[in-house]
Amino acid sequence: MARRSSLSIRIVEGKNLPAKDITGSSDPYCIVKVDNEPIIRTATVWKTLCPFWGEEYQVHLPPTFHAVAFYVMDEDALSRDDVIGKVCLTRDMLASHPKGFSGWTHLMEVDRNEEVQGEIHLRLEVVPGTHASRLRCSVLEARDLAPKDRNGASDPFVRVHYNGRTQETSVVKKSCYPRWNETFEFELEEGATEALSVEAWDWDLVSRNDFLGKVVVNVQRLRSARQEEGWFRLQPDQSKSQRGEGNLGSLQLEVRLRDETVLPSTCYQPLVQLLCQEVKLGTQGPGQLIPVIEETTSAECRQEVATTLLKLFLGQGLAKDFLDLLFQLELGRTSEANTLFRSNSLASKSMECFLKVEGMRYLHGILGPIIDRVFEEKKYVELDPSKVEVKDVGCSGLHRPQTEAEVLEQSAQTLRTHLVALLSALCRSVRACPAVVRATFRQLFRRVRERFPSPQHQNVPFIAVTSFLCLRFFSPAIMSPKLFHLRERHADARTSRTLLLLAKIVQNVGNLDTPVSRAKEAWMEPLQPTVRQGVAQLKDFITKLVDIEEKEGKDFPTVLCPKAVVQLDLQRALNSQAPPVKEGPLFIHRTKGKGPLASSSFKKLYFSLSTEALSFAKTSSSKKSAFIKLASIRAAEKVEEKSFGSSHVMQVIYADDVGRSQTVYLQCKCVNELNQWLSALRKVSINNTGLLGWYHPGIFRGDKWSCCHQKDRADQGCDRTHSRVTLQEWNDPLDHDLEAQLLYKHLLGVEVALREKQRLLSGETGTSSPTDRGGAPKDPLAQLLCVLQDLREAHSSSVAGAPPREPHHLLELQT
Repeated sequence: MARRSSLSIRIVEGKNLPAKDITGSSDPYCIVKVDNEPIIRTATVWKTLCPFWGEEYQVHLPPTFHAVAFYVMDEDALSRDDVIGKVCLTRDMLASHPKGFSGWTHLMEVDRNEEVQGEIHLRLEVVPGTHASRLRCSVLEARDLAPKDRNGASDPFVRVHYNGRTQETSVVKKSCYPRWNETFEFELEEGATEALSVEAWDWDLVSRNDFLGKVVVNVQRLRSARQEEGWFRLQPDQSKSQRGEGNLGSLQLEVRLRDETVLPSTCYQPLVQLLCQEVKLGTQGPGQLIPVIEETTSAECRQEVATTLLKLFLGQGLAKDFLDLLFQLELGRTSEANTLFRSNSLASKSMECFLKVEGMRYLHGILGPIIDRVFEEKKYVELDPSKVEVKDVGCSGLHRPQTEAEVLEQSAQTLRTHLVALLSALCRSVRACPAVVRATFRQLFRRVRERFPSPQHQNVPFIAVTSFLCLRFFSPAIMSPKLFHLRERHADARTSRTLLLLAKIVQNVGNLDTPVSRAKEAWMEPLQPTVRQGVAQLKDFITKLVDIEEKEGKDFPTVLCPKAVVQLDLQRALNSQAPPVKEGPLFIHRTKGKGPLASSSFKKLYFSLSTEALSFAKTSSSKKSAFIKLASIRAAEKVEEKSFGSSHVMQVIYADDVGRSQTVYLQCKCVNELNQWLSALRKVSINNTGLLGWYHPGIFRGDKWSCCHQKDRADQGCDRTHSRVTLQEWNDPLDHDLEAQLLYKHLLGVEVALREKQRLLSGETGTSSPTDRGGAPKDPLAQLLCVLQDLREAHSSSVAGAPPREPHHLLELQT
């Protein structure tokens, strides 16, 4: 049993932000911090006071986090970025919104007295005396204090206040992980109600000392306990707060906290087996569960349920069978061919998720070069005569500005070039397409052709494929390349218009140039010859794409060639196409020389993380050398900025061939890349033996650690590791138990509707649910309700502290 917490974050937009630049505008972006740790940076939206981001993230966290804060910043090229304002949401606030916090919230001024972080280790005790008791406070150490100085550290000391007296510790220079081990005593008066205050400060020689946080201790409660020791979270000083709302604008957010208690796998087996049984039998079986789940799922959570089901069946190797069942169910209730897969049904949402999970790298290979070219060229492109602005394109010659007709013709030619390049890349990509995606499209093509066999519907199977491939996959990626990880930044207004027009043309090609799509924008008529040619190319591509068959009883499809039948082992094909978990250029730290003359630098190399090892090469095309075996990784953590005088540095701690602990330092180019690499390393090594619980955020320089100044190189560390803090990515390993738990939680929320549906179905047949020899009902929906009851009892047992018992109804798969 394990507790899992995750945050689903969508940063939508901002409005009415203050102008920070002399131009009367700003270049805003957002930084998201969890307990003051930066984990996300959005793209910068240039020259606007009402930015739109529309970026979505999911962060997995330990259940003990306290708050998530959103800082709106103004990017400056020559000076430090300006802080516009922030929004802070506490864990308790998010927990009070089970469906998530959503809406506009005002930005608040950032107050230095509230920007505190870290914990302090105290030992508190009441010592009996001859005349009066004494209050003894031992200030032992602190960790993860806020860096207040330009060197990326602080010079912390502690003030202890009680009953009008103040005592101070010594100052520890250049450390956010100081150790004091100093003890102070105060006379404890009978009946005194004053609290003990412990404040951490950053010492400054010239300016005023900076506040680092405080802890207030109830002395009356301490009298009863006599002694207390532990780590106390530093709190802001509300009495000194000068925060104001002002006119800083607003931020629209959607944030949802999910706390899940995941039971052992055996508890979920009946639920998983029951669903797998229905999918394996397909339309030949009772066919109750999947239709009932879709019927009882509201539109607002259909995407979430579709994603959960798809990942659940991916983990069972039944994703294609699940999608095939959904195809058949939707075809069974569709009478008009032109409405097929046009709604946000469970089939449509599940297929969208499937393409993102299994086809994202394939999409990058096709669209990546085209999108890069559009961003690099930055050409002015416009086909709508009512929107052409000749002044935006300058002059075509020395003196004469371009006419509107010339702008339209050049724009059409630019779009033709991009479309031809895209279709050419697509037609060459049949073998690059993942085998499981091809097999799924084949099933879709075949099912639609069986449902609409007449000659007048000969294009319907092609449109069914393109409705997903072009309209729901390629076109959204073209319009928003940042959201599909094709670019790191959002496009500017000119590039966005080019991408929008290109996406419209791809949609027209995907619709096979139907009269309806052609009539929407008459000004796209100059591109019709290219569109018609593209339709022919696309149909030829789809014909080859679905030309793949699966042999009965085999785990591999066959590609049908004119001269021979080529056997393709599906699993082997998937393995051979299995992409690296993460790859890209990083800077590795190298030390030259020894002793006081030693120098250090970072060298750029190309790193690749697979499920076996972290390897590197000089370039992406060079031969890679195994660097660190995956099983030897012990921790992946951030490094303090002051350690190398550089930001975005991480450390990978691993055991070498003889078991000695080694550390390699790698620098990333930005905070997002840093967190993505840390997340990938943590996820692939999460099940390693010997993972560290503590680490040093600094480096061992000279004779001591730069973080806590300890001189023992083998010291266990001064801060906890963060192995459970990860970002969710489209290529994440599947977590079968978590997906089963999420599905159980959804079904529990619609249990009343499920029982009502079961009552209606049993009423139609006029009989009660029959049972098998073990007493379990044979009706799938009744079985599902029994399974939900067992899981509810298992969760109740886990909350009470007892081990979850085995479920009553163990299901056997029917073949």
